[in-house]
Amino acid sequence: MKIAVSVESTNDLSKELLEKYDIKVLAYTITLGDMTFKDGEHTTEEMFSYVDKYNTLPKTTALNEFEYTEFFEGLLADYDAVVHICLSGGITSSCGNAFNAAKKMKNVYAVDSMSLSTGIGLLAIYARELAEAGEAPDKIAEKVQARAYKLQVSFVVERLDYLYKGGRCNSLQLLGANLLKIRPRIVLKDGKMISDKKYRGNMASVVAKYCADVLADFNTPDLSRVFVTYTSATPEMAEAAKAACREAGFKEILETKAGGTIASHCGANTLGILYFNDGKQKD
Repeated sequence: MKIAVSVESTNDLSKELLEKYDIKVLAYTITLGDMTFKDGEHTTEEMFSYVDKYNTLPKTTALNEFEYTEFFEGLLADYDAVVHICLSGGITSSCGNAFNAAKKMKNVYAVDSMSLSTGIGLLAIYARELAEAGEAPDKIAEKVQARAYKLQVSFVVERLDYLYKGGRCNSLQLLGANLLKIRPRIVLKDGKMISDKKYRGNMASVVAKYCADVLADFNTPDLSRVFVTYTSATPEMAEAAKAACREAGFKEILETKAGGTIASHCGANTLGILYFNDGKQKD
């Protein structure tokens, strides 16, 4: 059985990884001032420059049921079944629309990733591996949904103005963060974003502290694969994260850059390490 694994453009996998694992993508639409375009048609650097110049935040629009239906029908022209992994339903109404479309179609299965960015990417790669092992599409969806709860997805954010403009923090939090130069850690919990720790200092040292905390707090990693994903990062930030992952013993460290939809909500110099936290307990 030929099974399509699909995601939205919030998955943040590189083009090379999408091609390697044959993962199909449905793009979000982004509005930036007078421009409307599909995620991926403009770089994050172009978006950040526009926001800095015009003080206008990019806006993303939830995907509707018709868009999912059209996308799934296109995939079914070439595949026997579809397993689609959505951006967390705790973040967007798109997820519910995907489930509604899937329910009305034969051999289409939707999964709530409870996640974003390369957390979705990890699930998509897992789905492809299950498909290659001969699993049926309904069983793939079940196993991927179960493993979504085992993801460790978090980021450290340099500036809160994007989250503030997007309605994800209040003006007092923004003021306090700016005055004290606080860099919050954002964690996905039960499919929603929460801030649970705060750091201060230059971003390279902050990233090192953040990685140490993540690896201590989520200390049963599946060491086969970890993502270092960022909207933008200095070489020192990226190296601090990769060094922490190497020291932790990850076999494959994949460095990727967040796409427009994720970047529009987090801003520049946001970095995270993402992995499955369902490995063996250390002795």
